[in-house]
Parts: sequence; C-alpha cells; structure tokens
Amino acid sequence: MRLKDVIDSPCGLRFMLDQLELQSGYARRWLLEMPLLTNERDILAAYAVLRRFALFVEQVDHTQLNTLLFKLQCLKDIRTTIQNLKQRATLDDIEMFEVKHLAILATDVAALLRNHGMDGVVHIPDLNQVIAILDPDGMKIATFYIYDSYCQELRDLRTEMRQHPDQQEELLVQASELERGVRDDLSRQLHPYATAIEQAQEALARIDANIAKARQVQELGLCFPTLADNDTTTYQGLFHPQVKAVLTAQGKTFQPIDIAFGLQPTLITGANMGGKTVVLKTVTLCQLLAQFAFGLPATSAVVAVKDEVRLCMGDDQSVEKGLSSFAAEMKNIDAVIQASRTGCRLLALIDEPARTTNPVEGTALVSALLRILAHTRMSLLMTTHYDVEPAQAHCLRVKGFVDGAMDYSLVEVRDGEVPHEALRIAESLGIDSQWINQARALLANNHKPT
Repeated sequence: MRLKDVIDSPCGLRFMLDQLELQSGYARRWLLEMPLLTNERDILAAYAVLRRFALFVEQVDHTQLNTLLFKLQCLKDIRTTIQNLKQRATLDDIEMFEVKHLAILATDVAALLRNHGMDGVVHIPDLNQVIAILDPDGMKIATFYIYDSYCQELRDLRTEMRQHPDQQEELLVQASELERGVRDDLSRQLHPYATAIEQAQEALARIDANIAKARQVQELGLCFPTLADNDTTTYQGLFHPQVKAVLTAQGKTFQPIDIAFGLQPTLITGANMGGKTVVLKTVTLCQLLAQFAFGLPATSAVVAVKDEVRLCMGDDQSVEKGLSSFAAEMKNIDAVIQASRTGCRLLALIDEPARTTNPVEGTALVSALLRILAHTRMSLLMTTHYDVEPAQAHCLRVKGFVDGAMDYSLVEVRDGEVPHEALRIAESLGIDSQWINQARALLANNHKPT
C-alpha cells in the first residue's frame, strides 16, 4: 500500500499532505509513491532523518533556509530522460539540459547541506563528472549547447559559416551531422551515470519532503512517536489537525484526548455528537502518519506497527455494485474479519456498525462481532451507541455532559452501556422545546411507541 492509495481516506490524510509546503511537484509525486512502512527498522531510519531536518529547520538562519528552498523549487521530474539514458538512447538538447540542470542543482544542494553539517543525512551522489561532461568550458551555467569545445571540426565549420554566409545551407547540413555525432558521444559518456542521476533526483525529493514535514511539525505542534516494544499503542494529548483548524476558525478549542489500546478489542460508547467518530479518524490518521514517517498530532505517542490499517465508516453504498449502505458496510466488516484470520498485524477501526438496521438486530450484530474479533490477535477500536454485551472488550465512554457542557474525554467503564444524553444534546442545540418535552414525558411514562 502506498500513500496515494489511502490519501482520500476519511481519516483526514489529504489535509496533512495539503498542509505540507513542498517546493516541487516532483517531491509531491515522490511522496505519494511512498510505501507504508511496516518494518520497525525502516520506520526508525525514516524518523532519524526527519529529526535531523527538524533540528536543521529550527536552527538554520531564515535567509539560508530560503536559499535552500528556492533551490528545491527548481527540481523537475526528468524520469523519462533518465529512462532514455538507461536504455542507451541518444539524448536531445532538451534532455541534455535537464541532466545538466539536475546535476548542478544536486551539487549546489549538497554543498548547502554540507555547510550545516547535514552531509550524509540524505545521500546525494556526486555528479561533478556529469557536469564536466556537459559543461566543458567550466561555466557552471544551467543551460546546454553543443559547445565548440566538443569538436574541433565543428568549431572550424562554425567559423566558416560566419565567414561565408552565402554557403549557410550546405554548411548547416554538415554542422547538423557533426552535432548529431557529439550528442551520440555525450550520451555514451553519460550512460554510466544514469543510476546516480536517478538517485540524485530522488534524494532531492526526499530532502524537500523532509524539510516540509519538519516545518509542519513546528507549525502544527506535532510530535515524533516512539515505537512500541509490545502490542500496545498509547497517545497523550491526541488531536485531529483538520478538526482543530475548523474549531479554531470558529473561535473554539479542540479538546485533546488520551487513549491506549492493544490486542484486546476496545469499545467506545457514547451518545451521538459525542466525538466517537473523531476519535477513530484521529487514531487512524496517527497510525498512517507514523508508518509514512510524519509528525503525529499528539503531545506524546507510542505506536505499535501494523501490516494493515482498515477504517470502516460512513455511507459506502455503491450504485455500480448494486449495494445498499447496509450491504456495503457488511462487506467491509466481513473483509476485516477475513483479514483478522490471516495472522497479519491488523488495526481495524469500525464506526457505528449496523447503524442502518433496526436496533434489535443491530445490537445483536455488534455484540456478535465483538465476540468473534475478541479471539484474534488484532487491534480493534469500535464505536457504537447500542447497549451491547462487551464480551472481552476494553470499554471506554465519552464522558458526555458535565456542568452543562460536552466533555469529549474518554473514561473507562465496566460495560458497554451507552449514556442516555440525546435529549440533553438536542436541548443544547436549541431544538423545539415542545418536541423535547413530549419525548421526556414519554420516557417518564415508560411509553414505547409502536
């Protein structure tokens, strides 16, 4: 699975990517191709690089950082040219320019990072020999031309063309043949450096991405996670950046939460509008961010690495497949059950399962799902507003109304009973009082509408 495969997950991953101040379009494309890291060693190595760039961004002079960012804006995607070079094709003048431009850019960026003790953090191959091939006069100008220096015969012919303008047509044909030979020769000389050129392009994209990630850590107040040495994930001060941004724009504050979960199913209960869905989105977001080596929206995080992350939520009906909301939901949850039996390290987050069916059958389906998944070695977070049998689940509840205000923090409870706060929430929204009072009267009389 690559970043591009989950970018539109409802957890809010696209928001995080869109907030990155990447300098080049190629860096964005490179980042989207990044695989989900499932090996702890790879994740630690990626964060080691990000930590170095975070320190660099924090300490470097603003002017020098802007110089580096300006350089990275010049990074272009020349993968087609590199592929042609690998296949021993003769490059044209534009392709020669692209290679020369990249070689000079890579050399300049390497020098800037070396001046700040950052050489080796991301390896940039030495392309000075490439520059020498394409810049025989040593001018260090990022343009390309078939210089006279390449061929004495071509030099003499061009001199003759200037002296005898009446012979231009015949001489141009001869010059074109000589220039073609120069391009053939240059391409042969460049071929051994094709892999180094490709590595340099990827290194510059990686530098661009890590600087953008490091700046995001500063701007959003993110943290670097610790990898769990067991199967327990723990977050302190967890928040959802997109939701927080929306609330801040409204003059409101986001209430961070603390949560820990392992292989025992975790059941989160609470009334509607209780923030349960946001918890699932935020945990999903953090798991993905951790395994794509981003900063995490929390004050501290200990993350257990997973092979798969599955988020089941929302209206997923499909006209093409002829599926209703309920059918699509059942298919998605069934896929979670099947994945749980493969033995992979799985994190599943299921929001309000069976919400679209009647409460009696919905309660039975949720209770049965908990019982089945309690006997697997997966991490499960599930929300519900049904009163279910918690089986072997770790039960959490959104605290709910406290002193007339909604408290979204999570508290441990012994069972999966859902607090009955719908009327108070509706009342706080200014809903018609007659409707609310009539509902209260029916509850007080223990009346059950038919």
